[in-house]
Amino acid sequence: MQKHYPASHHEDKFNCIHCNVYAKQHWQYFYAQQENGFSHHSKLEFCICEHCGQWSYWYEKRMIIPTDVSVPPAHVEMPEACVVDYDEARTIYAASPRAACALLRLALQKLLAELGENGKNINDDIQSLVAKGLPVLVQQALDFCRVVGNNAVHPGEIQINDTPEIGVSLFEMLNFIVEERIARPKQIQALYSGLPEGARKAIDARDKPKS
Repeated sequence: MQKHYPASHHEDKFNCIHCNVYAKQHWQYFYAQQENGFSHHSKLEFCICEHCGQWSYWYEKRMIIPTDVSVPPAHVEMPEACVVDYDEARTIYAASPRAACALLRLALQKLLAELGENGKNINDDIQSLVAKGLPVLVQQALDFCRVVGNNAVHPGEIQINDTPEIGVSLFEMLNFIVEERIARPKQIQALYSGLPEGARKAIDARDKPKS
C-alpha cells in the first residue's frame, strides 16, 4: 500500500485531490485590477496539478473546492459494503470530521462482518479475532478505529472536530486493515495457487497430520 501525501497549503508536491497521483503542484494568487494596477488577493489562491491539470481553490490556507478533504481513497480490495460509507465520509470530512468518523465507524463494523465476525459489537469482534491469532499491529489498528469512531458517536476524551488529523488517520487505518486481512492473503493465495500441481501436492503431503 503506497503512502498517501495529503494536500497541504503551499506544498510543492502531494497526492492530487482529483487524480490521486503524487505530483508537482503550481500555486497562484488571484489578481484584481485596481486604479493603480493589479494586486493579488492575499487569502484566495488556486493550485494546479501538473499531472492532470485540474484546479483546487484555497481560502485562508484551506482547500474549499473541491470539498473532499485530501484523504486516501478506499483500498481497491475494500468490500463494496464498506466503500459506500468510506466514500461518503470523504465527501463530508472537510465540513464535519465528527460526522465523517461516525460513518467510518459504520464502515468498520461492516468490515468486521466481512472478516467473518458477528458485525454487531466491534469490541467483541476484535476480541474474537485476537483469540484466533490476530497480529498485534492489526489489533491496534482496529482498536484505534473503534475508539476514535466511538468518540464520534458518543463524545468523549477525543474532540475530533478540534483535532481533524486524527480523523485522517482513521481513513488510513481502515485501509491498513484491508491490506493486511484481505489484500495480502488474497495475493499470497494467488501466488501459491500458481505453483505446479506436483509441488502443491508434495507440500500437502508434508503437512498432513501423521496417523
